[in-house]
Formats: sequence, structure tokens, C-alpha cells
Amino acid sequence: MDLIFKYFPYISDKTVQLLSSLYNIYQEWNKKINLISRKDFVYFNERHVLHSLSIAYIFKFEPDTLILDVGTGGGFPGIPLAIFFPNVNFYLVDSITKKCNVVKAVVNELNLTNVKVVNKRVEEVNEKFDFIVSRAVAPMQTLWKLVNKNISPSYRNNVPNGLICLKGGDLHYEVTSIGRSYQIYELCDFFKEDFFVSKKLVHVW
Repeated sequence: MDLIFKYFPYISDKTVQLLSSLYNIYQEWNKKINLISRKDFVYFNERHVLHSLSIAYIFKFEPDTLILDVGTGGGFPGIPLAIFFPNVNFYLVDSITKKCNVVKAVVNELNLTNVKVVNKRVEEVNEKFDFIVSRAVAPMQTLWKLVNKNISPSYRNNVPNGLICLKGGDLHYEVTSIGRSYQIYELCDFFKEDFFVSKKLVHVW
């Protein structure tokens, strides 16, 4: 947890307890289903927990904000964010049943009452949300076409509702081709670990 404390020194004891329990919980589940590559698991807190929380480092969501995590996979970035923002509601969606079952089990073990896990394709999701979050599940143009219908026109935060993606590489063409307003954050400006050198957070609205 030293890595998390390095960037979030003021988190509550309960948040610390829940975040610190993630490693062991996922380690046990990873023995049963390959959610995270074995060689990558040693970097779990850096590459999965802190990477997810980079959204929380940049955005401070208001209570009752509604967030859709598209292609949540093993529950990232949704579960770390739900721990960090207990007054924000998260809707975690994935089309792969066995992954959703694991995420549901993790949510139950952590007793996260602000998370709903749904096994369906994003095309089938009709609800409206303040933000859509995702970790590199598809090219930006494709993802925007799938989720822009789900973005609520009513704002409750001090930044525009929209799509928030964690991705790597040169994203300017991907983002400009959408034809919407956007901002790209270089995560290496905030986090000094080598993993973040090419990582970016993109906000499209």
C-alpha cells in the first residue's frame, strides 16, 4: 500500500483496508480464472489499482454521480474507484459471464453497496450516466459510437459528462476523429513509475 499512500496520503482507514485487501482477493481468484497474467500480477497495485485510481487523482466525483464501467473485465477501473468513492454509484458491464461472476463475488466480499455488476453487451445498456469509464477495450471512435447514447445531458460535476478512457500510445488521431471536445492527460506528469511513461487518460465530451 506504500505506492497508493505515495499519491493518496489522506485516504480514510476504511478505504485503506478495502484497497489493501484487493491483492489477496484477486490472487485467490486468479488461481481459478486467469483474470490477470501471472507475470503481471506482481505489479498488481501499480498496474491495476493505481492505474484505475489515476481517474480519482484527476477527477473528484460528486456524491450520487452515476458511472458506467464498460468492459470491466476483472473489475478495473470500477472496483478501485468504487472503494475510493463510496458515495458514487458504479454500473460494471462485461459480456463475458465468468468474469462477471468473479467481479460479483469480489463486490460481495468487499460489501460494496454502490456497485452493480451486469453481464451484457454495452449495446444493450440503455440507462444514462454522468461518465463512462474504460481501460482500452476498443478504439476511441468505436467506443464513442457505442456509449454516447448513455451519457446524460444533465451535469452534476464541475467537468462535462462524457467518456473517460485509460489508454496508451499516440491517441490524437483516435480522439480528433470523433469530432468532439477532449482533453488528454499524460499520466507520467502525475505518477513517476516507468509503467506510466506511455499511459494517458482521455476525457471526451
